[in-house]
Amino acid sequence: MDEAQAGGLTQAAATPREHPSAPIPVQGPGVGTFVRERLGDTGIDLFPVILGGAEFGWTVDQDRADALLDHFVALGGNAVHTADSFAAGRSEHIIGRWISRRRVRDDVVLAVRVGGHPDNPGLGSVNLVRAVEASLLRLGTDRIDVLYLDATAERVGSVEDALATAEWLIETGKVRHIGAYGFTAEQLVEARILASAGYPRIEALDVPYNLMRRKEFEGDLRLVAGAQALAVTPSQALEHGFLSGRHRSRQGVAASARGRQLAGSLNRRGVRVLKALDVIAAELAVPHAAVAIAWLLAQRSVSAPIVNIYSPSQLDELVQGVGVRLTRAHLSDLTRATE
Repeated sequence: MDEAQAGGLTQAAATPREHPSAPIPVQGPGVGTFVRERLGDTGIDLFPVILGGAEFGWTVDQDRADALLDHFVALGGNAVHTADSFAAGRSEHIIGRWISRRRVRDDVVLAVRVGGHPDNPGLGSVNLVRAVEASLLRLGTDRIDVLYLDATAERVGSVEDALATAEWLIETGKVRHIGAYGFTAEQLVEARILASAGYPRIEALDVPYNLMRRKEFEGDLRLVAGAQALAVTPSQALEHGFLSGRHRSRQGVAASARGRQLAGSLNRRGVRVLKALDVIAAELAVPHAAVAIAWLLAQRSVSAPIVNIYSPSQLDELVQGVGVRLTRAHLSDLTRATE
C-alpha cells in the first residue's frame, strides 16, 4: 500500500459517516420562495408576511438586522417595510446598507411609510417630496415599490394635493404604487373618486389590526377596503408581543414603554384570548404567534401582516402561521374570546 492510499484510508476513518436517518441537507431556495400572494392590483407578488423594520436602529443594530433579514430571505420572504419615522430614519439606513451589501434590490419588495419624520411632517406637497427624497437617500435606492402615505402625524389638508404629488413621484419613477396609513374611510372614498378622474389609485392599506385590536378596522374601513379591493397589510400583528403568549402577568412586564403597552392587554379580555390561543396552539402543535398570524390571514382583504421581531426564532414562529389553516370552530372560539 502506497502513501497516497494509506493517507486516503486515514482520512476516511477520520471523517464520520452520517447516520442513515440524518436529515437531508436542504439544497436550493427554501420552500417559502414558492409561496406568494398578489398585493391587490399592484401586480406585485409577495410572501404573505412582511418583515417590519420598526425595531431597526432602536433595539436592533446593523449586525442583528442583517441576520434577521438574511434569515427572512432564506425562509422565502421578499417584502420589507419601514418608515421615515422609525428611529429617526436609522431603520431606513440599516435596511439600505443590507440591500446594498447583499445586492438584492431587484429581489425585494420595498414598502416605505412617509409623513411622520419631524423634518418633513405631513403630506403637503413640499414635505412629501422632501420626505421621499430623504428616504431614497437613506435607503440607497432609486425607487420605492409601495409608498404608504402617513396621515397620522398631521391632518391631511387635501387628499387631492397628496395624490397629485404622488402622481408626480410615480411619473418620475421614484415610486411604483401608493398605499395609505391613518386614512379615514371617508378619505379613502374621496381618494377613489379622484382616482377615477386620473389620479393615482391607493392600492394598499396599512392599519393596526390584530385579535386584541379589532374596532379600528372592523367597521367602515373594512367595508371600504373590501369595496375598493384594497390589499390590507396589518401592522402590530402581535399587539406589541402580547399575542405571543409569553406575557401572562403585570408583575412579569418590565417598567418600560413596551411594558406599559403589554400591561394594557392584561385584562379579562386578554386572558380569554390567551386561553383560546392556548387551546388552539396545543391542538395544532404550533406557537401562539403562528395562530395569531393565521387568524389575520383568514380575514378577507388581508394580504400580508407586517411583523416586527427581535430574533430569528421569533421569525420562525410567525412564519409558521402562513401554513396554518384555522377551522370555522377555531375562528369562532377566537371571536368569542375577543368580544
